[in-house]
Amino acid sequence: MTATSLDIGTILAYMGLALIALGGFWVIIPRIYGAPGTPTPRHLIRKTLQLADVQPGEKVYDLGAGDGRIVVAAARQFKARAVGIEIDPVHCLVAWLRALLNGVILRVSIRQENLLKADIGNADVVFVYLTPELVERLRPQLILKLRPGARVVSLYFPFAEWQPAQVDIGNLIFVYQMPPQPGSVDTFLRQGMSAA
Repeated sequence: MTATSLDIGTILAYMGLALIALGGFWVIIPRIYGAPGTPTPRHLIRKTLQLADVQPGEKVYDLGAGDGRIVVAAARQFKARAVGIEIDPVHCLVAWLRALLNGVILRVSIRQENLLKADIGNADVVFVYLTPELVERLRPQLILKLRPGARVVSLYFPFAEWQPAQVDIGNLIFVYQMPPQPGSVDTFLRQGMSAA
């Protein structure tokens, strides 16, 4: 074995270890903070943003942004200004690269921080695709931080004790307007049935 082939082999080994470490960050860091890294299904991205009635120039936050697909879609398809909040540095890098490659980097900001501590006071729309436990932990923060008229979109898991303003029951998309009305998905559905 020559010194050159050993150096290349060593370099490849280190690169392999680095990739394994990055993969570990991809999985482990979100789990530590309570949110598994599950991307928003592609077929629901546009539907969630449409149901929230995202308008050009509005500020859309994605709490637990993962790979950035929501913020990129908000900026690209709806001409919104979008902010992704993500705790995992690897996900942040992927989201930033996604925004860059999609040509929306000037309308997208990716911030590495804890979604429970993020400053979201200037949000028009907040998107969450989180576990039921994190949805409940986030609820008081949304009440305190969001201004009247802001919308919160939750995929799959509704907020307890809040009545949605809009629901796509087939896709489990729930939209709430701040300040939230007391109630539940049940009261929303019953009102819809009684109005018909």
